[in-house]
Amino acid sequence: MTEYEVWAPEAERVDVEVEGSRFRLAPDPARAGWWRGLAPAGDYAFRLDGGPPLPDPRSRRQPQGPDGPSRAVDHGAFRWSDTPWHGRPLPGAVLYELHVGTFTPAGTFDAAAERLDHLVELGVDFVELMPVCPFPGRYGWGYDGVSLWAVHEPYGGPEGLKRFVDTAHRKGLGVVLDVVHNHLGPSGNHLPAFGPYFTDRHHTPWGSAVNLDAPGSDEVRDYLTGSALAWLRDYRIDGLRLDAVHALVDDRALHFLEQLAAEVDRLAVTSNRELFLVAESDRNDPRTTGPRQAGGQGLAAQWSDDFHHALHTTLTGESQGYYADFAAEPLGALAKVLTRGWFHDGSWSSFRGRHHGRPFPPAYGHRLLGYLQTHDQIGNRALGDRLSATLTPGQLAAGAALVLTSPFTPMLFMGEEWGAGTPWQYFTDHTDPELAEAVRRGRRREFAEHGWQADEVPDPQAPGTVLASTLDWSEPAQHPHAELLDWYRLLLRLRRSHPELCDPDLAAVRVDHDEELRWLVVHRGPYRIVVNLGAEGPRSVPLGAPHAGTLAVFGRCEADGDSLELAHNSTAVVRTG
Repeated sequence: MTEYEVWAPEAERVDVEVEGSRFRLAPDPARAGWWRGLAPAGDYAFRLDGGPPLPDPRSRRQPQGPDGPSRAVDHGAFRWSDTPWHGRPLPGAVLYELHVGTFTPAGTFDAAAERLDHLVELGVDFVELMPVCPFPGRYGWGYDGVSLWAVHEPYGGPEGLKRFVDTAHRKGLGVVLDVVHNHLGPSGNHLPAFGPYFTDRHHTPWGSAVNLDAPGSDEVRDYLTGSALAWLRDYRIDGLRLDAVHALVDDRALHFLEQLAAEVDRLAVTSNRELFLVAESDRNDPRTTGPRQAGGQGLAAQWSDDFHHALHTTLTGESQGYYADFAAEPLGALAKVLTRGWFHDGSWSSFRGRHHGRPFPPAYGHRLLGYLQTHDQIGNRALGDRLSATLTPGQLAAGAALVLTSPFTPMLFMGEEWGAGTPWQYFTDHTDPELAEAVRRGRRREFAEHGWQADEVPDPQAPGTVLASTLDWSEPAQHPHAELLDWYRLLLRLRRSHPELCDPDLAAVRVDHDEELRWLVVHRGPYRIVVNLGAEGPRSVPLGAPHAGTLAVFGRCEADGDSLELAHNSTAVVRTG
């Protein structure tokens, strides 16, 4: 017999249905709102007050998808490799964001694991997996997932994820998992039937907020922290990326993020492993990563869109939407971000129509993730076009150099390292026809407001959209992809072998630039990262001191005393005297 339990505080009767047979559960005298009881092992579902069968909110496996019955998982049965693994620290590391479904044509954990040698040779330290919780259909980004304790079956289910993590660890790569606590998908979300998992007290872009501070929120917080700890404990994940934490509205004295960070730190001690949390937040608030003892929430790091926006506008000249503030003086914006962490550190944000952010502590640049491209910044464009669709190899190389020699923790998006020619578009596989059509219409309506014709916007439900977004692994060996890949590998070697190039102290960074001539020099100890993005033809860029020799060049350059003659759209890393 197996013990079943579920939190359903508003139910008057709860049954567990196992392989077609029903067994009545009894209230748990020790825990208000919980029901428990014994029944045979097998695929199961819960019935509340005689209602339809519903999957377990804490289901470890959904073999038939989000709406099907649940299945138990014996985590102790998996045979992990004997190779010792205690994790690796985030400071000084480089991350690589990866979507399992489009990283390879097969779209599985096992197929992705077969490509991990590429990442080892590239020189990154962590693989960051986009969400892997179950969602309707086979294909999707994963941000509309449900069943926060389970793994998407088409990717390979629980066993497939464990094999991937085990293989990564054997190759010396850590694994970070993107998790979504701020909302659940519109289809397959049965949590409201069980209890007050959501509240009308707060609202988010996805509707009612997850209940973190209203009545019943103790159990909801335990549900989310339990899920997070299960990924770290049962799957040996090394860190979690928390999606859009600014949407986790919590008025309690102990904020959910602080509670979660403390729980993760305790697990790290008891398991003798490096474990950490990384937030996605648009608040530009250093308290997110500040120590709990000083009133912060204690997360290890957070994404920095300010760095992306400044770098993006510098390279592309785009100025629409939230790029407007950065595009006014893009090289100046980039210089500010490299030396002060955020562009909006209490400054006026025209996109928001108000002042935004507060100053970032300069000694902790590693607490900000810096990137040239991400799933958001590519996939949320109308065509899902990567920078490689519009920029030259030289411009891509300049962006790579500024990311990989920055004082931040760098992150790459899959295929970026060779300038992938494939787009990365928004795709879904909703099984509900009405929802599928609503998503299709909504996507086209959104971009029609920006001048796009409906037939120009890829259909999220079309199989061809997923196919177009899948990496082409023949490209890395072809021109010009191979040359850009070599440049990324070289930059990563330089970063590892020259500590000054990954020093997180923002106060030690100096940036010289000329907005009109479009050159920029980043001073990193004795090293200079020199970029010429000006008009056609070579340009003499001052180094600020006599140089001792060029370490790396993408393009052509010539030395001339205390300056460097650099070709158009070229980049060099030099050591000064």
